[in-house]
Amino acid sequence: MKWKIIGKILILDDNTRDLSYDELKELQNRFHVKSIIKVGKIHGQLRQPSTQILLGDSTETIHKENGCYFKLDLSKVMWAKGNTNERLRIAKLVSDGEVVLDMFAGIGYFSIPIGVHANPKKIYSIELNPNSYKFLKENIEINKINQKAAYDKIVPICGDCAIEAPKYNADRIIMGYVKTTHEYLPSAMKALNPGGIIHYHETVPDKLMYTRPVERIKEAAKNRDVEILGITKVKKYSPGVEHVVVDARIE
Repeated sequence: MKWKIIGKILILDDNTRDLSYDELKELQNRFHVKSIIKVGKIHGQLRQPSTQILLGDSTETIHKENGCYFKLDLSKVMWAKGNTNERLRIAKLVSDGEVVLDMFAGIGYFSIPIGVHANPKKIYSIELNPNSYKFLKENIEINKINQKAAYDKIVPICGDCAIEAPKYNADRIIMGYVKTTHEYLPSAMKALNPGGIIHYHETVPDKLMYTRPVERIKEAAKNRDVEILGITKVKKYSPGVEHVVVDARIE
């Protein structure tokens, strides 16, 4: 049986056999959780999960990761535990005084760790899903990020990244989305300052891992020089397919 714990909720793999009430109670007591759920596929542009509650009456919780607190409702927004190291890696790369643009910000997966562990000048966090946007604002408050600064370090923005991103000038852009991320590369390039860094996520077949994402970045950059700083495997997405992130400096 595959499982993971997010906050005080135990998530069972969608293929787990049906469990009796006594078996569920035993799991609840063993892991000290308030609810047990199954989460199926993530649907649509808003990345909404299909959820089944097996025990308990709530899918809302607060999850702690890398010294940050994330409030979320697992029936409305997604949480990828396999991205834990990547979220902290990016926070450690941000230099003092940078302007960061977080496209597809979700509930603050990248924005919150950057706000907690780094000292950027500003973080513009764009999210289309109104549920995720709501929790993004709450997580800024829970982690007291803007309260600890003399200004609003994180600026949450509810909207389409294709439209909103070009309105800003950023030194570093995070594109922590997969499947159709490449469609938003032109908008990211319009926002990226000369010499800025982009962190571009893509799900890609193993054999194309070191070629297709790079080609897409170079195509979107047009006549700008591209320096590939690294390609990192985030996690296995499916058989034969990797979730990777490409770090690239665009002059």
